[in-house]
Amino acid sequence: MMGKGYMGKIMWVDLGNKKISYENIPDEVYEKYLSGYGLAAKILYERIPPGADALGPDNILCFMSGLLTGTGSVFTGRWMICGKSPLTGGWGDANCGGDLSPAIKKAGVDGIFFTGKSEKPVYLMVDDQKVELKDAAGVWGKDCYETEDVIRKELKDEKSQFKIACIGPAGEKLSLIAGVSNDKGRYAARSGLGAVMGAKKLKAIAVRGKAKIETQDSDQIKTITKKFNKSLDRADFAMKLMGNRLLRIVGKMTRTGPAAMSQPGDLWRLILKKYGTMGITAMSAESGDSPVKNWAGAGYKDFPLDRGSKISDDRLKKYEVKKYGCYSCPIRCGGIMEVKDGPFPLTESHKPEYETLCAIGALCLADDTYTILKMNDMINRGGIDSISAGGTIAFAIECYERGVLTNKETDGLELKWGNTDAMMKLLDKMIKREGIGDLLADGVKVASKKIGKGSEEWAIHAGGQELPAHDPKFDPGYCVSYECEPTPGRHTIACHTWQELMGIHRLFKDGTPIKLMQSKKDKHDPNKFMNNQVLNSKLMQIVNGVGMCLFGLGCGPKSPIFDWLNAATGWNKTPEDYLVVGERIETLRHSFNIREGIKPKDFKMSGRAKGVPPLAYGPHKGVVLKADEGQKLFFEAFGWDPETGKPKKDVLEKLGLSEVLKDFYG
Repeated sequence: MMGKGYMGKIMWVDLGNKKISYENIPDEVYEKYLSGYGLAAKILYERIPPGADALGPDNILCFMSGLLTGTGSVFTGRWMICGKSPLTGGWGDANCGGDLSPAIKKAGVDGIFFTGKSEKPVYLMVDDQKVELKDAAGVWGKDCYETEDVIRKELKDEKSQFKIACIGPAGEKLSLIAGVSNDKGRYAARSGLGAVMGAKKLKAIAVRGKAKIETQDSDQIKTITKKFNKSLDRADFAMKLMGNRLLRIVGKMTRTGPAAMSQPGDLWRLILKKYGTMGITAMSAESGDSPVKNWAGAGYKDFPLDRGSKISDDRLKKYEVKKYGCYSCPIRCGGIMEVKDGPFPLTESHKPEYETLCAIGALCLADDTYTILKMNDMINRGGIDSISAGGTIAFAIECYERGVLTNKETDGLELKWGNTDAMMKLLDKMIKREGIGDLLADGVKVASKKIGKGSEEWAIHAGGQELPAHDPKFDPGYCVSYECEPTPGRHTIACHTWQELMGIHRLFKDGTPIKLMQSKKDKHDPNKFMNNQVLNSKLMQIVNGVGMCLFGLGCGPKSPIFDWLNAATGWNKTPEDYLVVGERIETLRHSFNIREGIKPKDFKMSGRAKGVPPLAYGPHKGVVLKADEGQKLFFEAFGWDPETGKPKKDVLEKLGLSEVLKDFYG
C-alpha cells in the first residue's frame, strides 16, 4: 500500500514511569494539520493542562519531523521542538536543520512526545524498533559536542548513524534562553525549550531507524525535484563577481536611496551558496537592517563598514574548511570552520550565522574576529540561544555604561561597548549560571525586573523573547511578526523581505504584486502590506508543517511546495486549500496563548525597537512604527479580537477547531 509521506503514528515517552507507547494518528488529522508543528499544536493544545508550569511535569515536550522530509523533495529536512515556553509563558516552538528530521521518520514515527519528569538524568535511545531510556549521568554537565561524542562511544556508533539532539550546561541550569543542539552546531534555539529538557532531566535523544518513507507518487516527486534543482544553478557564474566590495555598495545604496528596493531571490541564493548568512553582516549593518548598540545606534556611524567587515563574508570565509548542508539541502549554506591563528584556535566549529554575528557583534559594538568566532563556538557548545545571549549581553553593557550595574555586581568585568574580553567571560558565566551570569541567564525581561532602576527601557524584547537581528524600522513586516505571531520576536515567519524573496504573489491568486521599487512611506503603511503579510504568515504554517527550510522558498525559483505535497499525499489540493490549513494551525497556536491568559498587549515590543523615542540619526532617523495599527489589521484579518485576542466563534467553526470552540464559548 502506498503511503502519504507521513508515518501515521507518534511515540510517547513517560519519563516519570519510564514507559514507552505509540499512538496511531488518523489520516484526516494530517489533512487538517499536516505534520511538524501543526500536528504538535493539535496534540499539545488538547493535552497540556491550562496553566501548566512550563518547567513542571505537566508540560509536554515533543520533537517533530515534517510531512515532506524523506519524500525526495529538497529543502525539507527541518525538525521542530515544541512545548509550553518558559520564556514567554505561551506556545513555544523552535526550528532546526541538521540531520535529525529523517531519523525520526525512519524510526517509524512523525514525532516523539515526552511527558512527566525523570528523577535522574536520562537520554532516549531509539534504534529502529528498540527504544530505551538510558542513564545520562556520564554526559550530564558536558557540553553539546562532548555529549554527542560520549553517547556515540557508548552506543558503539563509529559510523555516526544515530542522529543526536542534546542540551548543554545552559539547559541543565534551566536558563530560559537555552536551546537544543543537533549535529554539533545546528540549533533549535528559541522559546527556551532547552530549559524544558533540563527540567525533565532529559539530556539528549539519539535516533536511527530503517522504516521506509512512502508516498503516493514518488516518480512525480522526482520529476518536480529534478526540474527545481536545475533552476537552482542559474546565474552561478555571478558568484565569481560577488565579494565584499559589491555587498558594501548594495548596503550603502539601500541606506541612502530615496525608495525601498525589492530584494531578488537569485542574489540571496548566491550569497547563501558562497558565504552562508554571514555574507550579509557588514551589508546589513550599513543598510539599517541590523540593530546596533542595543538598538540605540546606526551602523554607518556606530558600526561602519571598516568594523562590520571584520566579522563578515570574505574575512570569515577564509576559515571555512568545508561546506556543511542540512539534510536534503542543495545549497549548503553552512560550513565547518578551523582557526589556526590568533589567541583562540578552533577545530570543527560550525560557521557563525548572521544572527549570531550581529547579536554579539553590531549589537554590542564588537568587531574582534577571533573573539567573535570563539564566542560562537562557546554558544554552540554551551547550548544557549545566540540571539538572546547577544541581546542580553548588550543589555548588560548598557546597564554598566549607565551605572546601573556596578563593577562589583559584574564580578569585576568592565562591560564596555566592544570589550570582547569581558563579553566572552560574561557569556561563560551565563552558560554556567555563575555570579552575574545567574542574573542574566533568563534573558533581558527577567533581568530587568530584578535590576530595576529604569533598566526595563533598554531591555529589548517582545513577550520576553529577545528580538532578532532585523530592525522592524527597516522592514515593518517584522514589526507585525514580532508582536502578533504566537511565538513573539521571530524573524523567520513573515515580513517584506520574505515576501519579496519568495515572490508571494507567484504562489497565491490573491497575492498583491510586489513592486521593484516603492516609497518608504508606503512600505511603512500596514494597510499597503497587510494582505501579503497575512498570506506569508499562513504559508509559513504550511512550511513548518512539512519541515521545509524558509531559505528554500526565497532562493529565486518559484517553490513547488504544493506540487510536492500533492504528489506525496495524493490530496490534490490547491494553494488556496492549503492556506486554510495554514490558517487553522496559526489560529490553534494563537489560541494556546489566549487560553494561557496572554493578551495582545503582552507581546508588544520594547519602545526603542519601534522608534519610541525616535532615533536622532541614521537611516531610521525620526521613524516611529505604526505598530498598534498593524496589530489591529493582522488580528482582524485572522478573525481574532484585537483587544482580547480571542478568535471569533464563526472562525473557529469554519476551521473545525472544536476543542478551542468549547474552551472559549462553551
